[in-house]
Amino acid sequence: MRESDVSSVMPELLSTKPDPRNWWATLRDATRGTQVDLTSAPIGRALVMLAVPMILEMLMESLFAMVDVLWVAHLGAHAVATVGLTESMMMIIYSVAMGVAIGATALVARRVGEKDIPAASRTAAQAIMLAFAIAIALGAAGAFYAPELLRIMGADETAVAQGQQFTRIMLGGNATVFLLFVINAIFRGAGDAAFAMRVLFLGNTLNILLGPCFIFGLGPFPQLGVTGAAVATNLGRGIAVGYQLYLLTRGSSRITLSRPQLWPNFSLMGQVLKLSGSATFQMLISMTSYIGVMRILSAFGSAPLAGYTIGFRIFMFAILPAFGLSNAAATLVGQNLGAGHPERAEQAVWRACVLSAVFLSSVGVLFVIGARPLVSLFIDDPEVIEHGVRYLRIVSLGVPFYAYGMVVSQSFNGAGDTRTPTLINVFVFWLVQLPLGWALSHGTPLASSGVFVTLAASFSLFAVVSVLLFRRGHWKLTRV
Repeated sequence: MRESDVSSVMPELLSTKPDPRNWWATLRDATRGTQVDLTSAPIGRALVMLAVPMILEMLMESLFAMVDVLWVAHLGAHAVATVGLTESMMMIIYSVAMGVAIGATALVARRVGEKDIPAASRTAAQAIMLAFAIAIALGAAGAFYAPELLRIMGADETAVAQGQQFTRIMLGGNATVFLLFVINAIFRGAGDAAFAMRVLFLGNTLNILLGPCFIFGLGPFPQLGVTGAAVATNLGRGIAVGYQLYLLTRGSSRITLSRPQLWPNFSLMGQVLKLSGSATFQMLISMTSYIGVMRILSAFGSAPLAGYTIGFRIFMFAILPAFGLSNAAATLVGQNLGAGHPERAEQAVWRACVLSAVFLSSVGVLFVIGARPLVSLFIDDPEVIEHGVRYLRIVSLGVPFYAYGMVVSQSFNGAGDTRTPTLINVFVFWLVQLPLGWALSHGTPLASSGVFVTLAASFSLFAVVSVLLFRRGHWKLTRV
């Protein structure tokens, strides 16, 4: 980042006399969903208006994931194993859904920035139909082959017998989560992040409430065991999707769907698919590199693996605000490019980078000082705690860099340039991270800590490469 970029960002961030009333008003408007023109509003306000709802919805999603596992854990090891194995299969579906969501966000944001709301609505309709078609195809195959897929993933016959209905329902009903991702991405691209927040609050609240009812048979609900968790999840998400469609058809959002827009437009659908293809590959690279790291660590026994797993969950929860800022930057880039303001789009990215770096640096300090009590909240095994503490302290060295990498990578996507971050991911995570992690852990005295050192180095390299390519400015010329 150039010195001039910093000097243009810091006065607004570090105003000598900030007015608390303005901050409270902005936070209130952000949670209420007050509509603002993201191509002309002050960049700091625009970032907050988008980031706050996104952060809150991510926190709610994380809460649901923890509560869901807590209920299922009461059913025993086979139930937990089934959920874990099915979730690993769902990761592929999540990757495809997030890829389509990235394409939808970029296209909708660009059309909204151009002030062409009818075109944005047509794009949204085609993205939704594309998402539904892909989800149905994946769901049919997943539901039919559920027992075989569990066996391929290593489940024993007891787990297959007890858990195949859970897997069938989760894979077969994946349209609920697929549409949830894509329609919320449309809301964000349009600048209606508060609607996405409300939808996830509704869906996850229903999941949390319905989970124990269907699992344990509370009141009038049938006792379905682990299958009940799948029923509750799909029911909650399905109702949330219904609420999304209600918002889109009643005119509450900037995007409004009507019946004529729901006729297939294969040219427009192809645009969404073109952007989504490389974006999906991005997600798959991240997923497979995570699996690769787990595989390298597994050679050192369960303690380093458990320490990494706990530390990684703490890390991911702590950086949720940075994800919110990254997604906010992507929307601002898309809309401002559509409005013909590429310099404003770039300024928004650097502003988000500074805010994210300040936040993540404080998280890094917290990890260095408080790693041990944080990890000890989850487990009391001294060896596992030691590995978890080591992971958090080492990885904290790379988080200030990663703040820039996260924001810039998502900003490429928001501009519709999904190819560049995909190539960066291939280079950093496949060609550097996995070989280096293996070499440092197996060829030096660092052992399992070599993997943690590699992760910190990869975060830093990811940021440097992303920023260098972003500063070249080719993303400003992307046509979508």
